[in-house]
Amino acid sequence: MPFDTTPPVFDGHNDVLLKLYNAGGLEAVDSFLTGREGAIDAISAKAGGFGGGFFAVYVPSPVDREMKFDQMTQATYDMPLPDPIGWADAIPVVMAQAAILFELEKRGALKICRKVQDIRACLSTGKMAAIFHIEGAEGIDPDFHTLEVLYQAGLRSLGPVWSRSTIFGHGVPFRYPSTGDTGPGLTEAGKRLVRACNEMGIMIDLSHLNEAGFWDVAKLSDAPLVATHSNAYAICPHSRNLTDKQLAAIRESDGMVGLNFAVAFLRDDGRMVPDVPLEQMLRHLDHLIEHLGEDRVGLGSDYDGAVVPPDLTTCAGLPKLRQAMAQHGYDAALIAKLCHENWLRVLGKIWKK
Repeated sequence: MPFDTTPPVFDGHNDVLLKLYNAGGLEAVDSFLTGREGAIDAISAKAGGFGGGFFAVYVPSPVDREMKFDQMTQATYDMPLPDPIGWADAIPVVMAQAAILFELEKRGALKICRKVQDIRACLSTGKMAAIFHIEGAEGIDPDFHTLEVLYQAGLRSLGPVWSRSTIFGHGVPFRYPSTGDTGPGLTEAGKRLVRACNEMGIMIDLSHLNEAGFWDVAKLSDAPLVATHSNAYAICPHSRNLTDKQLAAIRESDGMVGLNFAVAFLRDDGRMVPDVPLEQMLRHLDHLIEHLGEDRVGLGSDYDGAVVPPDLTTCAGLPKLRQAMAQHGYDAALIAKLCHENWLRVLGKIWKK
């Protein structure tokens, strides 16, 4: 069976909204439709069978990206986390990036999906499916008024932190080698946020939380545990990756993990050096499947937010990953699960309304 643009890939994480925001905001939307320098646009998606995924709204810190990436090419590194960002500074950025997502929908580039049936319909018709996701809850106030408004606007997934601290908890620094045991977990406000998300049916993303925060969510949440873009610590001992003990908790909750394409979290040596073969990604997939089962593993590319292997620099390269899976011995049913079915399964358990 040829694996070209099928089965369609529904992906756990991308940062294209941030890239469009930095490129001019609403004025940059045309580039998504006609082709842009980046990992995801309408043309590359059609070429690679990219069916959609979690579109992250993220408030950037004023950091030197090139200096950060240079330091992460070293044998060891410990990147200091940026200072917290307050609600008043964060909310205009959240609104601006959300407006880009809504404009993409108005222009016919995608559909913002609020139910699993919406995603299935998109995948069957070729319309790009988008989940409105927030990576780092700086734009959520402690009384959750913003959370309610954003939910009504379509928000269905939320990460309490992007590594830097928020009023809700603490994340992991970009540190190699290191476990995720890097400090305290959820605050009292963070614990209330978990309960509120559970009640509303908003998925909680664990990918940037530290270990203490992970275990706080595991104790509090009544929903499956999900890490949208994380890899196996047993292969790459990076602070951002998940230990086998964490994988066991995710399996017990019937949650899932999306494989992160970022090379620093794939390589055994944790370096941000792009010469990573697809076989290394398959090593992580094998480990995740062994510890989670075939129904709890998917893809979480981190497209437009990370350095990725050369075969997959844009979503037009996804046929190479499908073919590598087939050559590795994954059958058609497992490939379909990894490409999108497992995401639909876990979202069906979380989205209650």
